[in-house]
Amino acid sequence: MSSHRKHPKALYEGRWIFIILGFLWLSALVFLPLLALPFGALIIFSAYFFRDPERNIPADPAIIVSPADGTVTSIDEVEGVEGDPYLTMRLKRISIFLSVFDVHVNRSPVAGELVHSEPRGGLYLDARKPESSLLNESRLWIIRGENYLVGVKQITGAIARRIVPWAQVGDKLEKGERFGMIRFGSRTELYLPMETTILVQVGDKVHGGSSQVARWH
Repeated sequence: MSSHRKHPKALYEGRWIFIILGFLWLSALVFLPLLALPFGALIIFSAYFFRDPERNIPADPAIIVSPADGTVTSIDEVEGVEGDPYLTMRLKRISIFLSVFDVHVNRSPVAGELVHSEPRGGLYLDARKPESSLLNESRLWIIRGENYLVGVKQITGAIARRIVPWAQVGDKLEKGERFGMIRFGSRTELYLPMETTILVQVGDKVHGGSSQVARWH
């Protein structure tokens, strides 16, 4: 199954960057032609960063897909999510680091209803550091599947300074459906019930909406 909803919002999020760089590029062409090349390169890179490719989404309802593109940096277990009233039980956690070269659109790992979406202020530490999960600015999303809850936490990094929500509480999300993005390098964490089997290992590269990261029993 392929993701069926075209979504121009990722490119739209970069509109001011494109406007500013475009103005600088045109000005350089007129006054300082040598600067036009680096500004042109920045425009091309920005278009690359805000890309949002379509993905083939596994149809099997038992399969849980990655919420983000990036590299799996850790797989562990936690006693709930700090400060959250929904995910208070013991959970499996998959942490994914997104570099500036990864797609930064986040997708729902399961089909279900969005029951919780809460932002939290914080610092802007390097997203590769484990403590960034607790200290950095973040937003926690909780999706109620057919028989269980899953959580997705978007975490800012030293470069990423903005989390952009596209979905609202009460929305029905399909598996692989886009619900938001993080601007530039960042971290995404997936919280799963203990009854799931993890299908990835630390170091694996994953793609949001298509990579199978766990299976529900």
